[in-house]
Amino acid sequence: MSHDHGFHSSNTIRTDLAAIFVSLELSRRNWLITSLSPGKGETMSRHSVKAVALSELLRRLADLRGKAKARTGGDFPIVVIMEAGLDGFWLYRALVGEGVESHVVDAGSIAVPRRRRRAKSDRIDGECLLRVLMAYKRGEPRVCSMVRPPSVQEEDRRRVTRERKSLVGERTEHTNRIKGLLFAQGIGDYEPIRRDRRQELEALRTGDGRPLPDHLKRQISRELDRLEMLIEQIKAVEAERDALLADHTQGALPPGARVTALKGIGPEFGAVLGGEVFYRTFDNRRQIGSYAGLSPTPWRSGGIDKEQGISKAGNRRLRTTLIQIAWLWLRHQPTSELTLWFNERVKQEASRGRRVKIVALARKLLIALWKFEVHGEIPKGAVLKAA
Repeated sequence: MSHDHGFHSSNTIRTDLAAIFVSLELSRRNWLITSLSPGKGETMSRHSVKAVALSELLRRLADLRGKAKARTGGDFPIVVIMEAGLDGFWLYRALVGEGVESHVVDAGSIAVPRRRRRAKSDRIDGECLLRVLMAYKRGEPRVCSMVRPPSVQEEDRRRVTRERKSLVGERTEHTNRIKGLLFAQGIGDYEPIRRDRRQELEALRTGDGRPLPDHLKRQISRELDRLEMLIEQIKAVEAERDALLADHTQGALPPGARVTALKGIGPEFGAVLGGEVFYRTFDNRRQIGSYAGLSPTPWRSGGIDKEQGISKAGNRRLRTTLIQIAWLWLRHQPTSELTLWFNERVKQEASRGRRVKIVALARKLLIALWKFEVHGEIPKGAVLKAA
């Protein structure tokens, strides 16, 4: 008979770390506060406050501190943990601003029971977060992965490229919708993103030689109105992006600006790399590969030894961009050491083999670009753009 001592039993709780441990389960309606204070043995306390009620939360934390002092005579600090999610990092910043030690954890890094059916509730999750926090403060290795919250400026900077990606996706939707409407009339050569789109629309004829029906033409005209608005917004966002990359007011190149000197990497790729990864500090190549979700995930147990592929546990936007950069790198940097390495390994590979190897190239390329961004070390054999 199995027992989940780590998650359902309180027999192993240690309360000798001289702090009040608090976990927050955040939702749109309520916040569940689970706490463990000195002087209460192994008893957890739970309180609920309305969502986004920061003042009420701070009062609850002050009450916990006052009650612990009344029981023990000591003044204990408060340590808070919460999951990274929809609420972003504003609450973390608010608590830190009030002098409360706070941590944001990657929920996917927390070990949970592996039963086919396991109980889940805010109460259970709050207890689990509390135990994870205490294990983390005890210094237990690999108990979880804490998120490094970006600063307000870092978070705001990366909105530019994320907004552009959303706008480009909307532009594609409108373009495809217009093409679909016209294709049903036997017209397959109309390009809505051309500058003369209005004139071309007036001159269109259906496959059987008729002018476009009035309601269809008005519908397409309204689609063009929205499309033109998106085109103007994309231009405005790209202007903001270029201004960020050219901003040298801080006395140094902004994140991502240096790598745009390499052939095959334009301002959009540079801005994505700067906003998603180069603003952070990494100690080694393993950390940066893991952050992008490009680390290998072996499965070794007994006589089993196989590779499951990359973890995909990191920054999805960064990983997608790196794959795109890798394909362009092969075209624009044919003499680089990384391109030669790739070509040597895919000589006799099928198309699927190339798609697998391009992921490995993306990881190597990320490390090479990181070295160039941080240390100015040009990737071997790479060519810079002409001045």
